Amino acid sequence: MDPTTTPASPTIPMKISDGLTRRDFVSRSAVAAAGGLLAIPGWVGAQAPTKKIRVGIVGGRFGLSFQFHEHPDCIVEAVSDLIPDRRAALQKTYKCEKAYDSLEELVKDPKVEAVALFTPVPDHVRHTLLCLAAGKHVLCAVPVAMTLDECQQLTDAVKKTGLTYMMAETSHWQQLTISARKFHQEGAFGNLYYTESEYHHPGLEELYFNKDGSRTWRHGIAPMQYPTHCTSHLISVTGERLTEVTCHGWGDDHPILKDNIYKNPFWNETAMFKTNRGNSMRVAIWWRGAQTGGERARFYGDKMSFYYNGPNGAPACTVRTQAKTEKDSGGFVRSAQVMEKYDEVHWWKTDMLPEPMRHNSGHEGSHCFITHEFIDALVKQRKPAVDLYEAIAYTAPGIVAHQSALKGGESMKIPQFDPT
Repeated sequence: MDPTTTPASPTIPMKISDGLTRRDFVSRSAVAAAGGLLAIPGWVGAQAPTKKIRVGIVGGRFGLSFQFHEHPDCIVEAVSDLIPDRRAALQKTYKCEKAYDSLEELVKDPKVEAVALFTPVPDHVRHTLLCLAAGKHVLCAVPVAMTLDECQQLTDAVKKTGLTYMMAETSHWQQLTISARKFHQEGAFGNLYYTESEYHHPGLEELYFNKDGSRTWRHGIAPMQYPTHCTSHLISVTGERLTEVTCHGWGDDHPILKDNIYKNPFWNETAMFKTNRGNSMRVAIWWRGAQTGGERARFYGDKMSFYYNGPNGAPACTVRTQAKTEKDSGGFVRSAQVMEKYDEVHWWKTDMLPEPMRHNSGHEGSHCFITHEFIDALVKQRKPAVDLYEAIAYTAPGIVAHQSALKGGESMKIPQFDPT
């Protein structure tokens, strides 16, 4: 079986009967399918695990926004950050008495079974390898790596250790992405031939400098080095892989683009990808300009299309083809289309999560799902939805896309790391 042509996780077919109410649909489907791909089993009726997972949390900024202390199968054993104030904030948030000055000290703790890494991007691979070498499972913030060589290093390490790696990709668990997975699973799209995703985030420059004026890891990083919020929109829905890309970048004479450790000349990068199924995906990661921010996607099928909330404030909606016809402004006959507002389902209110975690959370409700998926995968000794190969499938296309942009939009092949 070729893993590049199959979904990352098993799927469960599910039909919606004509008489099924919206309330019935939500309550039944939450247990039957974790947004379409069975990544999180229904919580109701689940047997209590024989043990709790003891986690160490590293990184006192982004790391403050997760729910390990609320999960019934988890104990926050220790926390760590190099900065004392952030270390104290972690202790307060997770009600944890044990704190270490560094990750290097934390991984020596024999009680810590798994580490949640929310550290700077350039440190992700080094820190992950350190945890794996110490026998710890890893949840890591995005992206998985910054180079293709680093992707291979992690692949080798995970194979060697047999430990669990999961990437904390938020777009995978956006409420609308869970709905998109369900639409795809049910065949609602028909042939899903084109997807586009945007990560528009003007104003990031304030994160490029520390309070003392020194540069942070974000200073000048290329947009396509941070692609996973977009690429996951398609890959997590269909299981496709991105195989070819041409990308163009835009920059100006700003000092940040003239002097950064990444030698990156672009604020914005726009890529067109081809998938292993012959479909297309456009990814636009723009960090400067007159634009509204957001992480959003649009899925185009021959039976139905699905648009997330638009940049102009338009609500999420579906577009469906009809058997009847209409005439367009030029007088030509075409299939009639019906556009309907889509009332977003709050999947975090359902049995997809343990009861203490059924509340909204960061990045459009995704943080509780990320927390639960990691812990539940360890408890049940199963593969997490965003395992290493899925994480690389989200990340590697952006690495190659940036190289394409540096070469003026040259078409380039994207290597695949999935096991054969």
